[in-house]
Amino acid sequence: MNTYGSNRPKFDVNCSILFTDLPLLERPAAAKRAGFDAVEFWWPFGDNPAPGDKEIDEFVRAIDDAGVELVGLNFIDLIPVGRGLVSVPSEVTRFRDNIDVAVGIADRTGCRALNALYGNRIAGESPEKQDELALENLRIAARAAHRIGATVLLEALNFYESPHYPIVSAAHAVRVIEQTGEPNVRFLCDLYHLSRMGENLIEVIRTYAPHIGHVQIADDPGRGRPGTGQLDFPALFDTLAASGYDGWIGLEYKDPELDWNWIT
Repeated sequence: MNTYGSNRPKFDVNCSILFTDLPLLERPAAAKRAGFDAVEFWWPFGDNPAPGDKEIDEFVRAIDDAGVELVGLNFIDLIPVGRGLVSVPSEVTRFRDNIDVAVGIADRTGCRALNALYGNRIAGESPEKQDELALENLRIAARAAHRIGATVLLEALNFYESPHYPIVSAAHAVRVIEQTGEPNVRFLCDLYHLSRMGENLIEVIRTYAPHIGHVQIADDPGRGRPGTGQLDFPALFDTLAASGYDGWIGLEYKDPELDWNWIT
């Protein structure tokens, strides 16, 4: 399956956006049947920061029984409108209650990448106050993740789909990462979002390679599978490899047909 481009990237499937015709717990097995060895998820328990043992056990068992590796997991979000809770003052308790739960799931599954979406700007709240809170929360999450050797990821989104999300460039994301002062806070390099913002993807990879902790892809425009838009994925994969990135590349695109023929 992993033969696209000259450097044979490792692809994992984001089971929160693909295989959505199936119940969530059946998706890891579907990914395995499609030829993938790894999956990632957005937070799989809705708006509950601390699901019960039974729910967590069922999720972990679905990963184990499928024979796939969990390589990425989001901290809690309020999908589809939240864009993360890290900088949201009214959600401090919910986010912090979620930290140890998410780290616990990561510990049980071997997952070592936890995505902490920054959160939207909130009307009536000081942006400076939100940014201070975000740094505090990222540090707390990073220290918890450090206990199991995991990384906390920070992602830049695109303004057009997330107009209230303040981090819409690689440079801004990396600046925040550096401000945390925590060595295990890394950049989630989502090439689709960066492309939508008009960034030079080759230069982003070359410039910020030391900060990249995970990569996600979708073609642009349309957020479809590679080949449905205009991005030169072989060149991008070769640049990632040349820059020293040998981690997983998450397939986070929309494809109702689940056509994997682009991977050749």
